[in-house]
Order: sequence, then structure tokens, then C-alpha cells
Amino acid sequence: MNFNIKNAWRRDKTDHSLSEVYASIKVPKKASFWRKYLAFTGPGLMIAVGYMDPGNWATDIAGGAQFGYTLLSVILISNIFAMVLQHLSVKLGVVTERDLAQACRDHFNPTTNFILWILCEIAIAACDLAEVIGSAIALNLLFHIPLTWGIVITTVDVLIILLLQAKGFRWIESIVGGLIFIIFACFAYEIIISKPAFNEILGGLVPQKEIIQNPAMLYIAIGILGATVMPHNLYLHSSIIQTRDYTRDREGKKEAIKFATLDSTVSLMLAFFINGAILILSAATFHTTGNEHVADIHDAYKMLTPILGASMASIAFAIALLASGQNSTLTGTLAGQIVMEGFLNIRLKPWLRRLITRLIAVVPALIVAILYGEKGTTELLVLSQVILSMQLSFAVVPLVMFTNDKAKMGEFVNKPFMKICVWIITVIIIILNLYLLYQTFTGE
Repeated sequence: MNFNIKNAWRRDKTDHSLSEVYASIKVPKKASFWRKYLAFTGPGLMIAVGYMDPGNWATDIAGGAQFGYTLLSVILISNIFAMVLQHLSVKLGVVTERDLAQACRDHFNPTTNFILWILCEIAIAACDLAEVIGSAIALNLLFHIPLTWGIVITTVDVLIILLLQAKGFRWIESIVGGLIFIIFACFAYEIIISKPAFNEILGGLVPQKEIIQNPAMLYIAIGILGATVMPHNLYLHSSIIQTRDYTRDREGKKEAIKFATLDSTVSLMLAFFINGAILILSAATFHTTGNEHVADIHDAYKMLTPILGASMASIAFAIALLASGQNSTLTGTLAGQIVMEGFLNIRLKPWLRRLITRLIAVVPALIVAILYGEKGTTELLVLSQVILSMQLSFAVVPLVMFTNDKAKMGEFVNKPFMKICVWIITVIIIILNLYLLYQTFTGE
């Protein structure tokens, strides 16, 4: 390499990200495009999970029920933002051989790092909260298990994740891929039976100025953006790309960035279909029948079968929700490990780290479920998305700073056009999230 990356960091790199699975997946050296692409597929699917977790469902359902197909354009724009940011995350991980948390530790002073770490842990706990509640609601809808017991059951899956990682990282990727396929199949079925107006769907993909002019619409639009671009995904992606055993030289890194970006872009298109499908289903089923007040998962579940006249409609919806909650749990727990190890350089035993992450999310969910029941957990789900929106800027700004820095990235630094684009995206995210906070706390 013709640049000295060491001089660009305050501290030298001390350890590999997720050292137990670092460079553990073989990448064929002289193989066809498709064989190489297959070797790199997996991380993208794990990232896509965060873009279709239970927290997204509430905003998509509310958006579709109240405003029909209009907010589809917001999901599309959010997805484009996500594709760009995940590309930067891959680039950071491959070029600097640090995940985003390690890069922050090696660049910022200890106080800034501690603040960033705390904010990130809060975001992961909020995300975990959405997953625990989402899974518990799905178990309640499918098997009539009380919410409190559902929350307890969802903590057991920590042990399953642990067993899987011991077998190899490909196992985790395969389970995630399988669950995404279940969600995809459920929504493909829902779309077919709800018979949406396809010309209106195409119209909804074009941004309308009404979105900015109507405060209620803007509020949900920002909620969709906050729920779509996940801060912990930026930490996660910069780490799990390093599980690939590509050549750690200029050509190898170039190839890794190309295939990893392709993998995440294709996976995020899948996430766009699923997010869009939730909104389309809500618009076709509730908005067109005058049920515009439907705003949460329980309402949607109860009303799908009577309105669509298909007994499987509600069941498919709940199965997809359960798969979504379980999937997000897998990736959220892994992100928690990356963040703690990266920021603090603390190496806890994986089972202990995951248990701590789970308890931080489970305890408040249990308290709210016991005290306030169904209504409380739904409100908690919305609050978790607001917390995620607040944290997003604190993950995006360092990522953009590092990938725009020639001393850190050398010849892989963002090109001038890309630099402008990513700062525009960052400013939009910051402004919208500040507005969302203002709206939330002033109650306007």
C-alpha cells in the first residue's frame, strides 16, 4: 500500500473485530464472478434484518392506514440512504481493518468515546426492546401466550444463538436467510390477496410535496426514516465483512468492497420489498376501507382476516412478525458484542455479553407489560424508534468523517461527488431527527 494508515490513528489496532470468526469464511481466489459473489453473500442479509424489524412495522402500518400509498416514496428514499451508508460501513471495515466502534476508539479521546459508547448501548437496548416486544406480541397473537411469558420466552433464544456461533458464522447467516425467506413468502401472499392498486403503488413511489406540508404525514415519514436506517447496523456491517478470508492487499480489498456492496444492495432491495409490502398491505386493506385509525400491530392482526376474507391473512402476518423479531434478535445481540468490544476493548465471554444485552431490554419490557399490558408495549415500541432516531446521527457522523479522510482511507477515500452526497444525507438525517424530537416532546 502506498499510504501509512498507522499515522492516521491515535492508537494502533490491538485486536481483530469478532476475533473468534475473523477471516473464517473462505473466498475462492481464481473463480467465476458468481462463486465469488456467493462467498460474500450473508452479511448483507444480516444487515437487511435491521431494516425490517418489528419497530418498522408500527410506522409502516400507521403510514399506510392513514395516507394510503403516499409514503412509499419515503421508504424508497430511506432505503437509498441505507444503501449508501452500508457501502461506507463496508469500506471502513475492509480498508482500515477496524469496525466502526474500534475506529472511534482509535480516533476520539476517551471522554467522547465513552459518550458514543453509552449512546450506542442505549440504541441497542431500544432496538432489542422492539424485538422482544415484537416477538412477544407475535407469540401472543399465534398461541395466546400472555405478553409477560412471551417476553420471558424470547430471552431463551440467546442460548440458541450461542450454540450456532460455535458451529461457525455461516450457520448464523443461513438461519437469518431462512427467516427472511419466511417473511418474504408471508408478505408475497398478503400482497396477492389484498389486491392493491398497482398504478397507485407506482404513483406512491414518486415523492409528493404534501408529505412536507402535512404535519401528521411528516411525523410518520420521519418515523419511517428513523425506523429504517439502523445505527447498530453501521457497526455490525463494518465488523462482519471481516469474517471473509479475502486477500488483505490493494486488489483483495478492492474486490471485497465491490462484492460486499453488491451483497448489501441486493439484500436491502429485499428489505425495501418487505417494508413496502407492510405499507401497501395496510393501505390496500385499511385505508381503502375507511379504517384509517389502525396504528398498531394488534389492530392490524385482528382486522386483516375480516376485511380480506382469508383466514390465513392474520396468521401469515403474525408468523412474519415472529420471524422478524427472532431475526433482529440475532443481529442486535451480535452488534452489542461488537460495540462493547470495539469501544471498551473489553472481552467478555459471549454468553455473558448477550445475557447483559438481553436483560437491559427485557426488564423494562416486562415491567411495562405487567403494569400497562398491550397498550403500554405498543407505546414502548414507538418510543424505541424515537431513541433509535436520536442515536443515528452519532453513528453516521463518525462513519462519514472516517471514510472522507484521505489519511485514514488512502486511495479508497470517498470521491468528491460521494463526499457531497454523504454529507447531504447526514444533514437531512440530523435535521429530520431534531424535528422528530421536537414533535415528540412538544406533543404537536
